[in-house]
Amino acid sequence: MVFDYLKDRLMLGRDERHVHLQLERLHAEHARTSRLLLRGLCFVIVDEADSVLVDEARTPLIISNIGDSSQEQQVYAEAVAMARQMDTGADFSIRPREHDVELTENGRRHATELAEPYGGVWMGPRRREELMRRALSALYLYQRDKQYIVRGGKVQIVDEYTGRVMADRSWERGLHQMIEAKEGCAITGQQETLARISYQRFFRRYLRVAGMTGTAREVARELWAVYRLPVVTIPTNRPVQRRQLPEQVYLTAAEKWTAIVDAVRRLHAEGRPVLVGTSSVSASEHLSELLTADGLRHQVLNARQDQEEAEVIAKAGEHGRITVATNMAGRGTDIRLAPGVVELGGLHVLATERHDARRIDRQLFGRCGRQGDPGSFQVVVSLEDEIFHGFFKKHGLRLRRLFPHSGRPLPHWLGGRLVNFAQRSAERHHARIRRELLRADDQLSDLLAFTGRSE
Repeated sequence: MVFDYLKDRLMLGRDERHVHLQLERLHAEHARTSRLLLRGLCFVIVDEADSVLVDEARTPLIISNIGDSSQEQQVYAEAVAMARQMDTGADFSIRPREHDVELTENGRRHATELAEPYGGVWMGPRRREELMRRALSALYLYQRDKQYIVRGGKVQIVDEYTGRVMADRSWERGLHQMIEAKEGCAITGQQETLARISYQRFFRRYLRVAGMTGTAREVARELWAVYRLPVVTIPTNRPVQRRQLPEQVYLTAAEKWTAIVDAVRRLHAEGRPVLVGTSSVSASEHLSELLTADGLRHQVLNARQDQEEAEVIAKAGEHGRITVATNMAGRGTDIRLAPGVVELGGLHVLATERHDARRIDRQLFGRCGRQGDPGSFQVVVSLEDEIFHGFFKKHGLRLRRLFPHSGRPLPHWLGGRLVNFAQRSAERHHARIRRELLRADDQLSDLLAFTGRSE
């Protein structure tokens, strides 16, 4: 829908005054108004409203065409080859929270030495450093089977919130081509931006906006500040019987995975169905290997099996069924319980990692205990998980000395505080990014209005 809107804006061009368009309809054989895809932005109802209006608001939507990048394909390959020769710490530092790479003074000198034999675009310092940062980001910030998968010789982006493949999307400014060079795929042409808009700016153009979601409570203030949308809580159709088990926080990832396999084995022996939520394709496949080694039959659902989602979720509530899934996990659907499962306690959801937003965790927990069914959920994480990077890495050794009992979780009071601190910090960070994007959008709108152009 947003891309249809951008196509209409491109078709209208600069001359979009109502009178001119009406006159064109009178004398032109193929008037532009007859070729528009949308009939105006009047009323919109948004499903999974917090995901669309908040989570995905950080990423601008861009409509583009493929430019002539035959001259640049060699540059991308050279950039990745040189980036592999840079040393972490000495030449560059990784800032995981900002999802960025910063060159050191030594790194700039090293990049100059590496680029000297190539000449051309590599002679300009600003262009050289920008290319090097992009290549380093492709190598160290974007991981295969996490942010993307390689299928059919093509790099395909995986949506971090839904776990689904976005086959027609690509990263901008040459990053996608850098990742293609890193993976040895055919390098596609770089996208030339024709028009762009953010979800925040797009949905604020509607006369009326409404939406539904089960997880809007935490962002009620932001929904009002950005969209002037109040949040109303609607009682559930039937009383909720979902039980929360105590959260377990381990020091290492190895201890966490061992505890998860033990929990799955115990629940499987009781005959209860188990849905294990993972944060990435690679994590789901790692757990699959552990369960296979333990002799536990299971079904994996991730971006590689996205076409089988409906069938897998339909069986997830069967007696003794084990399902390992990424965020996709049948969002918004009821997992029906087979006969006899209700008496056993219903579906149990096991989360293996905390996400950047508590709402996304609650979306996973909500797969159990639907429509008044019994169910339970538990979170089992480690301080080596991604959300803790940059927070507790340097304190890990100190905690190991304080709690030397290997294989046991941290005391509940401590583990809970660490998780809450990391998660709330991540939520504040992403909220700041959304505010900055909205501010930049508003500034762009003012500038384009001054020049008489649209986005």
